[in-house]
Amino acid sequence: MSAEPETGILVVDKPAGVTSHDVVAGVRRERGGKVGHAGTLDPFATGVLTILLGRATRLQRYLLDLPKTYLATARLGWQSTTGDPDGELTETGRLPGSLTLPTGRIEQMVPMTSAVKVDGERLYKRAHRGEESEDRPVREVEIYRAELLDPPSGQLESGQEVSFEVEVSSGTYVRTLIETLDDAYCLVLRRTAVGPLEIGLAGQVLTPLEALSFLPRVGLDEQGARAIGYGQKLDSGDLELPADVQSGAAGSFALVHADNLIAVAHLEDERIRPEVVLEPAS
Repeated sequence: MSAEPETGILVVDKPAGVTSHDVVAGVRRERGGKVGHAGTLDPFATGVLTILLGRATRLQRYLLDLPKTYLATARLGWQSTTGDPDGELTETGRLPGSLTLPTGRIEQMVPMTSAVKVDGERLYKRAHRGEESEDRPVREVEIYRAELLDPPSGQLESGQEVSFEVEVSSGTYVRTLIETLDDAYCLVLRRTAVGPLEIGLAGQVLTPLEALSFLPRVGLDEQGARAIGYGQKLDSGDLELPADVQSGAAGSFALVHADNLIAVAHLEDERIRPEVVLEPAS
């Protein structure tokens, strides 16, 4: 009998020039079993790519919504048809009056290079045909911080490169954020963290409990773990709940037994209801 495929979250430092799908396919060939991801990176971008292995693919939703941290280098006085170095580049010589990126809640129009579907077709396919779509979706995102690194001294010049560290909500297009400098495009983009999963973890396979360290934890005894493993609900009064879980403020939380993540659950009518069961009942 073959061994059960590994379960965990592999942190990969994606190189430039390959797609996220290429990375997932490579991991699948090497390790076998079920493999997924929790958020893609553009081919020109590098950095943290979270690869889900085995039963951990069930946890995708909890990792997708985490904030992302990037190092982004803008090239000033130039425009790109795609907002990155892979597009058609034009020097305009027009320089921004300020190197301040917007913060807080903002609206972004989905770029033509995205995989979002409009009228049943992905936008990037239209972009490859040289088409534009004015009916692209507009999304509200949040820029938690945008810090200019090593502010340049003296007058700005066309072609000059400036770098930022930004922390943004899931779904934010950093290329589009850089384009607000007017004129500029994103020359280099590196994702350094997805929530608590930082680039220093690259090459490591984290346990599901380690990867979901940001969730509150509720301990289970063996009987409770078995019941949850069968998808049953538990009375919240039978367990010791953290204050944020008891009040409902935490939303989802981790159910743990013997240092293993059994399930992710939420509180519903004073009962603990599993959302995703990771460990099967034995």
